[in-house]
Amino acid sequence: MPTAPPSTVQTVVSADGTEIGYELRGSGPGLVLVQGTMGTAYNFRDLAEALAGTFTVVLPDRRGRGYSGPGRSPYGLDREIEDLACVLAATGAQRVFGLSSGAIVALWAARRLPAVHAVAAYEPPLFPTPDSLPHRELTAFDAAIAARRLPTALVLAMKAGQFAPRPVAAVPTPILAPLVGLGLRREAKHPPTGYATMTDLGPALVHDFALLREVAGRSAELRDVAVPVLLLGGSRSQAYLDRALTLAASALPTARRVELPGLDHGAAWNADRRGNPTPVAAELTRFFAS
Repeated sequence: MPTAPPSTVQTVVSADGTEIGYELRGSGPGLVLVQGTMGTAYNFRDLAEALAGTFTVVLPDRRGRGYSGPGRSPYGLDREIEDLACVLAATGAQRVFGLSSGAIVALWAARRLPAVHAVAAYEPPLFPTPDSLPHRELTAFDAAIAARRLPTALVLAMKAGQFAPRPVAAVPTPILAPLVGLGLRREAKHPPTGYATMTDLGPALVHDFALLREVAGRSAELRDVAVPVLLLGGSRSQAYLDRALTLAASALPTARRVELPGLDHGAAWNADRRGNPTPVAAELTRFFAS
């Protein structure tokens, strides 16, 4: 993780004193992009470039990752909303796009922050009840993080999110974990340019899973959202994410839902991370510019 931000990164202080780093791209009305699991603002560089001709794109790093601090108070959804509020205040942005757990932040921020005038959410991982969460994997993940067994925790996170092909997911965790550990060691020797390493991002998964738990069974609260909402998803994403969008749509009856053909949960990411941000940018431009 970088020890000091480059000159292009600006910082703002959140309500609890945590420094939040962000970058600006383009010109026009402000649009904040809120990252999801296992990514930093850098994962949105291609998407930001595609949007920069129409918007001033604001790329914050969420607390605990990238150029933002680890947090100075107990983590929760309230802290994420406070962080977004300080970025909105500093930049004057009124539009918010969130991916995955970042979409949870964006939607609940729209309930509470008058500064949010429109929000787009890409596959927020909402669950109808706390009992519907993947408790076995999450409990095992908690234990692995507590024991500082990061490779095991990453495997369990992958299985909880169903992000591995079925043949890989069927392999027992004790067999997969050493292979992930080997990948972490190789990455440490040859860190990717610009991107945070899995070693840096792994602990932030605790925050992402905390958000899933905190809002499970609470989708009805989204009825309080009074601003325009765009719900996005890919036709190749996991079935539980499609159900999550249906859950969100049922609570947001005025929201517009769009399925992007051939895309998956990582579509908004950079092309070199198997993303395809061009159609995502087109939908965001159509929605936010109107």
